Amino acid sequence: MFDKAARSTGHDVIIVGSGAGGSMAAYALTRAGINVLLLEAGRSYDPQAEVNMLGQEHEAPLRGVGTPDKPFGYYDATIDGGWQVPGEPYTTAKDEKFEWWRSRMLGGRTNHWGRHVPRFGPYDFKPFSRDGIGMDWPLSYDEVAPWYDRTEEIVGLWGAPNGLENHPDSPPGIAHPVPKPRVYELLIKAAANDLGVPCVPSRYAILTKDKPDDVAPRNACYYTSPCGRGCSIGAAYQATTSVLPLAMATGRLTVVTDAMVSKVVMKSKHKADGVEYVDRKTGQTYKVTAKAVILAASACETSRLMLNSRNDDHPNGLANGSGQVGRNLVDTVGGYTGGIIPGLEGRPIYNEEGADQAHLYIPWWLYKEQAEGKLNFARGYHFEIGGGFRLPGPWTGGADLPKVNGADLRAAMKRKMGNRVHFSLRGEMIPNKDCYAEIDPNVRDKWGIPVLKFHWKWSDQEINMVQHGLDTARAIIKRMGGTVVNPNDTGESNIRPGGFIIHEGGTARMGDDPKTSVLDAYNRCWEVPNLLVADGAMLTSNPHKNPTLTIMALAWRACDKLAADIKQGAFA
Repeated sequence: MFDKAARSTGHDVIIVGSGAGGSMAAYALTRAGINVLLLEAGRSYDPQAEVNMLGQEHEAPLRGVGTPDKPFGYYDATIDGGWQVPGEPYTTAKDEKFEWWRSRMLGGRTNHWGRHVPRFGPYDFKPFSRDGIGMDWPLSYDEVAPWYDRTEEIVGLWGAPNGLENHPDSPPGIAHPVPKPRVYELLIKAAANDLGVPCVPSRYAILTKDKPDDVAPRNACYYTSPCGRGCSIGAAYQATTSVLPLAMATGRLTVVTDAMVSKVVMKSKHKADGVEYVDRKTGQTYKVTAKAVILAASACETSRLMLNSRNDDHPNGLANGSGQVGRNLVDTVGGYTGGIIPGLEGRPIYNEEGADQAHLYIPWWLYKEQAEGKLNFARGYHFEIGGGFRLPGPWTGGADLPKVNGADLRAAMKRKMGNRVHFSLRGEMIPNKDCYAEIDPNVRDKWGIPVLKFHWKWSDQEINMVQHGLDTARAIIKRMGGTVVNPNDTGESNIRPGGFIIHEGGTARMGDDPKTSVLDAYNRCWEVPNLLVADGAMLTSNPHKNPTLTIMALAWRACDKLAADIKQGAFA
């Protein structure tokens, strides 16, 4: 299906990276009549041939637990990836911690992402105008909304019209029906609502209706397999079962895998000519050229490429006259708590698995209080909730199990199955001067390419946010009659390391001023207009809402503009 041998230079656009932004760029451009060469650092991957959707943990090595090469377990779809990748090191500043996830496979993280797809709202695009912190985007929600509509239609999602402040709904006819809430979700909703906290139907890029197509037919979820394994029936969105096959069907897409891009090659000071890449299997270096180049290798990899592409005209890194490439590094704020709920013990055990994601979630709700200065942090968070019939696990330390063995232990475990709930906090980080990536002058990867060095420090904004989230979740657990599993955690001790939530972004941000940003409102580098960025690096801010849907929508928007420019003779 994918042409690994192609080395031609007769392409209009080169795209680096095949994940959320790169694959959507390929789809948008090829459908617009543009010839595209897509370079992917990882190997080819076909979910329909490689996914074991129904494999059991006892059938897997080590009973399927996570390992360094499979952090999320044996069956997880990640290939040649994780927070540590052999031969591809990165470094961190002394006494600091940042974890960088890479996914070296066709389709990138779309093969194993969480698939939570809220839209950014009007407040999210203009944060500085609301609280005087950070920077406004150079575009508004209304400007992006048409591309949200298009993206949701091709991606497919379930969702409901929740009618919430700053949480835009989809237009009628786009979102699929939401799965029925499970017992523990209904209990969380009742307790949260009693405390004035909303709990509403979630939005996930998972089909609950069939999506017929002659090229890439996809089927509705039948609630049987964890989504992180990949989805051979196409219910859970992956680029490899959707936009990439659709782009290939146009005859205008060439895909080269195992292509480790090392730098952008310039034709003149303000015009990119193409890229150089190393074939990961042979070590041979190639140069390919095009009218335009799109970097969509993931936020940190893209900034690494730009910094490693420095030359006499761009001594601080390509398109980095502002000094902002690699700066403004953000990740979603992560926190976690859970509870043991006696009221859920001993109920009849039946199949309530549903989809492998939360059917309900808790969105941010305290906009008014924040605007009135009543909170000690400026931005919002949400909770992704969980529970269900799971065996008592190590995260509770078995604290609620009796010290018995044999039949008595099995009976106790059966009685307590399903008595746990958990709350995963996902919040907005505000960019700060202490979080950035630069080139490490002393370390190179196995192909001789200089690696990134990370600097990271949470601010009081994020620590205070997590503390508020812990207090809120604990109140909900107590209202359910439960016991909190980590009652001594504080915001500072509970906050997850930078990079841990795998939503890094901001390292080549959009803006309306070349002095403070890298990209304009159409993802084009101010200093090199035929060089675009279509991944999380573009994010001016990183709201608590998971960013992938927005990355795809903005990639499509940018590529519509790029296609029109190319057809009008630009960059010839």
